[in-house]
Amino acid sequence: MPAGPSGTSHRRPCEGDGPVPPVWRRPVSAPLSLSSVPKCGARGSQRGLPGTLRVSRGRRPCARPRRARDLASPGTDRQTRSRPRQSPCPPQPPESARPDCMTEGLPAPSAGLAGISGLTMDPECSQLLPALCAVLADPRQPVADDTCLEKLLDWFKTVTEAGSSLLLLQENPCLVELLCHMLKPQDLSSRVLSFSLRLTGVLAAQEDCFQYLQQGELLPKLFGEAGPLGGAAWTSPAVRSGWIQGLRSLAQHPSALHFLAHCGAVDTIFSLQEDSSLFVASAAGQLLVHILGLSMQGPAGAPPSLQAGDWPACAQKIVGHIEESLRATATPQITQALNVLTTTFGHCHDPWTQVLWVQLSPLVAGLLEKDPIPAAHSLVDLLLSVARSPGLSSSSCGLWETLAQTLSHLSPTQAGPLALGILKLQDCPQALRAQAFAVLLQPLACVLKAMAQDPGPSGVPDGTVGDSMTAGTPLPSKAACVGLLCRSLAHLELLLPLPQRPCPWPQALLLGAAVTLLQLCGGSARPACDMGRHLCTLLLGCVRVQRAALDFLGALSDGTGPRELVTQVFAVLLEYLRSPDSSPTVLKKAFQATFRWLLSSPKTPGCWDLDPHALLFLRDLLPVLQKRLCSPCWEVRDSSLEFLTQMTRHWGGQAGFRHALLASEVPKLTEQLLRDPESYVRASAVTAMGQLSSQGLCVPPAGPEHQGGQQKSLLVELLHILSTDSEGFPRRAVMQVFTQWLRDSHADVAGDTEQFVAGVLQVASQDLDWEVRAQGLELALVFLEQTLGQPRSHCPHAVTPPVEAPVGPLAQALQPLCRVRLFDFAFRALFDCDRPVAQKSCDLLLFLRAKTASSSGLQESQSSPNVASVEAALQRWQAGDQAQPLGDLEPEVVLAVLRSLDLEGLRGALAESSDHVEKSPQSLLQDMLATVGVLGENEADCY
Repeated sequence: MPAGPSGTSHRRPCEGDGPVPPVWRRPVSAPLSLSSVPKCGARGSQRGLPGTLRVSRGRRPCARPRRARDLASPGTDRQTRSRPRQSPCPPQPPESARPDCMTEGLPAPSAGLAGISGLTMDPECSQLLPALCAVLADPRQPVADDTCLEKLLDWFKTVTEAGSSLLLLQENPCLVELLCHMLKPQDLSSRVLSFSLRLTGVLAAQEDCFQYLQQGELLPKLFGEAGPLGGAAWTSPAVRSGWIQGLRSLAQHPSALHFLAHCGAVDTIFSLQEDSSLFVASAAGQLLVHILGLSMQGPAGAPPSLQAGDWPACAQKIVGHIEESLRATATPQITQALNVLTTTFGHCHDPWTQVLWVQLSPLVAGLLEKDPIPAAHSLVDLLLSVARSPGLSSSSCGLWETLAQTLSHLSPTQAGPLALGILKLQDCPQALRAQAFAVLLQPLACVLKAMAQDPGPSGVPDGTVGDSMTAGTPLPSKAACVGLLCRSLAHLELLLPLPQRPCPWPQALLLGAAVTLLQLCGGSARPACDMGRHLCTLLLGCVRVQRAALDFLGALSDGTGPRELVTQVFAVLLEYLRSPDSSPTVLKKAFQATFRWLLSSPKTPGCWDLDPHALLFLRDLLPVLQKRLCSPCWEVRDSSLEFLTQMTRHWGGQAGFRHALLASEVPKLTEQLLRDPESYVRASAVTAMGQLSSQGLCVPPAGPEHQGGQQKSLLVELLHILSTDSEGFPRRAVMQVFTQWLRDSHADVAGDTEQFVAGVLQVASQDLDWEVRAQGLELALVFLEQTLGQPRSHCPHAVTPPVEAPVGPLAQALQPLCRVRLFDFAFRALFDCDRPVAQKSCDLLLFLRAKTASSSGLQESQSSPNVASVEAALQRWQAGDQAQPLGDLEPEVVLAVLRSLDLEGLRGALAESSDHVEKSPQSLLQDMLATVGVLGENEADCY
């Protein structure tokens, strides 16, 4: 189902959302006051049941936009605002919440900065900020939720990026008071303390503001031992995370680096790498990487030394900690060190990283000597990160030797991701690529060997099937066997479309392995050794391997293979489609793989028909398809219909396919599924029948009374579904079929196009599903293009030729549009409560206006039409009363209304989000204050 733009809801702005451009560009008969948005509740009150509100997917009820303060805690009282907001006098914090010396040691604000506060913050926000800081500093007040605090922090980031942080603090001393208040021993909210630490980092990211905060010892007290580190608040992961993020923000200049080195922060970061919270531990590692990169930047204009002994003390301390962790025996410590190095080599490509790798690579290689290898997954990530680094992959630092050694030491399961990563590299030694490819092929080659099948000259590298895979029982459990095979198939499938995939590509081996795996899982394999029988026991009925093998088999259809192997492919696919044991998911993938192989079947030059072997397979397939269309499982019926639609779309015009399909019961069964109890199946049946009808593959019933009536009955039945089906999916499918029929000049549509379009638009305009109404506008656009002679695609199976461009007067050209009441539908949709419908209507009317304005040789009537009644009706529609239709419109009236509408302004208003007026910082501050009742009567709206 089509969805709206990410992050937005399908809702039109409501009255009260704020000023919007007027919809009328200039009056025609009298001044109008229509706005560009409809009033709320029009559609719900008109079509919904009494006392109910119908909400469909992708649609939001017409109500005031949900604002930040609507997310208040459940205990907060909410009242509907009765009059506009007024900025209150900021309340003073309670005596207990005021430190005696909040700004002790800090310089006074500079008088020379007065009068330019507008450069940093709006005056309205400056008036509200002291009240908000007082609320945040008061532990007795309910704390704003995390969403509001995140938005507030984002706003401060925007302000500091656009101007001076020092100026912001000097003009708003309440911010410094809030930060100083965090130092008092009291029961502070962990969320507010975390917010304050992060805010401090944002402000201190500018060096002059950093120095300003340092003068009052505020930074050491917040981030040193005297701050949260030594208090009870440190037990909260939110506080620890805020501490890390605050340091990450302020670590932007040499002064911050000196501060980190002397306040003990680096040692605290080391300990936080082992934090119980994964988020805190990950953030600590990323902060170490940032500090290491910052310390290696060196003085301005001077590159860092390439001698590790000359590196800054902070960098040497971090590198020493990494070395100590790599020598540790505990796997968590080794994992932390490897993750830090992975991030470092992934983000830093300066020459000093090569020195770092040369220094640490012996310790990394030493991990391979341990049994078992600790942190194998992190080790693989590190090696691939180093291999992708431009400066390291091209240097002689022993990287390729380390990769080869790692491939030989890791288990097949652990080595798979590393082998895939190596094969994706652009520049890599050929010997290493061959070793990596052998690792990926090893499980499949093992399967073929266990089934006593000789791969022959398939291009498999020497040593692919090693002793460890053939001696004894290499796969001790079903989980190990299934996991290894699925990963190997997935990795090889990812290699298929890559230009740097190994050459020659062992297509025959891979086809044979995929077929053999499917036979093992399906129970049709005949093993000749103990290893093969063991695999049969492990894989019999394994849905996971079946899905992976079918996906891989479908991907292999892009290549070629020996005829005998291709025959085996079709045989195993037909076996899975026939098997009663195939799960719905496996059947769906079998249908998909079958379609891909039919598409890739050899074709005669100049002919797109199926080859004889594919036609023989098709004759065996259609009885199976008939059986699946009658399955008691709705997922199977749905997958079968989708497969039929794909087949008909590609081969519906070819004689071999048409003959085989018409000789079967498939079209009749598909028609019966239009009345299936499951809505998804009905929707798929509608699409399939629409495709069959377009290709002339709907068989009329026997008997003279039905001759020529089957196509007509399908149109009537689809109209019945559109009018009466209780679910949206079938109705949407009908609209898509009708639109395609109109575009392709389908036989039924071409007989009386105007009657067809009028009937469909009348039903679609009353539909509660916004997607149906939007698809109705798409159909209207197609009819509009055809009527005005817009070039369009023409179906080869259409009965009538395309409509020629009109040559008469413009009014005459618009008469068909008026007769089908297209403008009644489009103007009604213009005031639709669902944004996508209104946007599509606006685009349609803009297209019509541009088309009529640019048409040469088309003359308008010179008389001034009376449009007062139409304007009055549109005003009522916008007000929510859409019961009265516009009636029969004359082309001159339509053109006059089109000239009066400010469609460009309306399109701009519709492009705005529903809450664009309420996204201002002032609104955010008011919302946060409203949740604690500071604004008195102007409390949060009830949504």
